[in-house]
Amino acid sequence: MKTLTPGEIAQYCDVHQRTVSRWIACGQLKGFKLPGRGNYRVVLADFIEFLQKQRIPVPPELSEATSVLVVDDEVAYQHAIQRVLKAAGYEVLLAADGFQAGVLLLANKPRLMTLDLQMPGLNGFEILKFIRQHPDLSHTKILVISGLGQAELEQARIAGANATLAKPFDNALLLRSIAHLLD
Repeated sequence: MKTLTPGEIAQYCDVHQRTVSRWIACGQLKGFKLPGRGNYRVVLADFIEFLQKQRIPVPPELSEATSVLVVDDEVAYQHAIQRVLKAAGYEVLLAADGFQAGVLLLANKPRLMTLDLQMPGLNGFEILKFIRQHPDLSHTKILVISGLGQAELEQARIAGANATLAKPFDNALLLRSIAHLLD
């Protein structure tokens, strides 16, 4: 978890360090005090959120595109999800089966993945189990997007999915679900 000092934030915003400390003290900017001397620190994601709320451009060196892995064997759904996510500024990786998903997960460690349950080879439930048992991947948020019934979607939640969405889905609902999971 990367943190910034008020001095670093002041340089990015072209303001005085005391101004940043006031933003933190009054709750405009999420921050915390270090034990002992009481110096403030701000988590990078909280600073980026603050900039976005204030409509201040995020410096390129701070903006890390959020990576999303789309796992679906149906090319039409892969491309539909990819199109919506790219338009919203996400970096998108595509996998057509469980094996490709495992390779991309371990190599790229995306923050979130969308996962179809019905696929050849490893199905979505097996991928869920793999991710939740793998220490390096356990932080990955998983949005199951499936055409299966409500019972299977509930099973996916029990197996470790953070949220589910039924196919066909509404693009706005997809974006809201992803934003909620990444918050």
